Amino acid sequence: MTPDDTGTAAPSKTRIEYLEELGDELVKRGFRVRLTLPRGQSPSLHVVNPDASALTENILAEQGADGWWYWWSWAERIAAADDVATAADRVALVLAVN
Repeated sequence: MTPDDTGTAAPSKTRIEYLEELGDELVKRGFRVRLTLPRGQSPSLHVVNPDASALTENILAEQGADGWWYWWSWAERIAAADDVATAADRVALVLAVN
């Protein structure tokens, strides 16, 4: 919980909400996305380039001491979760057909 403008506690975004925001942005850019909710594991966003279905990635959203971040499946940060546009730019670059 984080304080809101009234000084009361307001719920922070959830991992799923961050993944949904990124998914919405990637769909606007022409990617296919699917939110996966495996039992006993963290949710992830499965992203596919529809022009080259071999180009896929599972994106995670994790909270650390310095806030929420999007992560590649190979445990490297993509961008801060509050910067959806930058995260989408980086995902699009990695999954682009050259």
